Amino acid sequence: MKKIIPAISVILILCSCNDSISISEGKGEKKSAIVAGSENEEVLSNSLSDIAKAEKKREKEELASHTTLSFNEMLHDYGNVKPDSDNTAFFIVTNTGKKPLIIESVDASCGCTTPMKPEKPILPGKSDKIKVVFHPKPGQIGDQNKKVTVTANTDPRLTVLKIKAFVK
Repeated sequence: MKKIIPAISVILILCSCNDSISISEGKGEKKSAIVAGSENEEVLSNSLSDIAKAEKKREKEELASHTTLSFNEMLHDYGNVKPDSDNTAFFIVTNTGKKPLIIESVDASCGCTTPMKPEKPILPGKSDKIKVVFHPKPGQIGDQNKKVTVTANTDPRLTVLKIKAFVK
């Protein structure tokens, strides 16, 4: 997309010129005239088509490096927990695709939740663990629902896991 806008701008500028452009080389003069008209619209249309094809090819190549994943559970319920306690869960992630799974980041929606991601790529057919520690603060009483966002080389790039607990 970054390459399309400048290319379109250049093409539009060239197509909107009413003057001819001259190019000189040595003794013989070579002229090139660019005049707005239906031929230029056709050139512009072809150029835009070529750019769109190149963009689709790039997207396809990028998708070729993606894989798929699955989890043993999408929601973990800690049940009843006490304030100021460590409560640990493990989400088992499996690479269900054909390329190595690279988990880029694992982020929690709250400071009371600490997720830890696998550091090495997960090979196709293999599994690893995402550790999630829920540590409710004193005063954090009642139903608690938190999210853990996993960013990986998958399509879509983000997967949201959920945890819940009742703090007594």
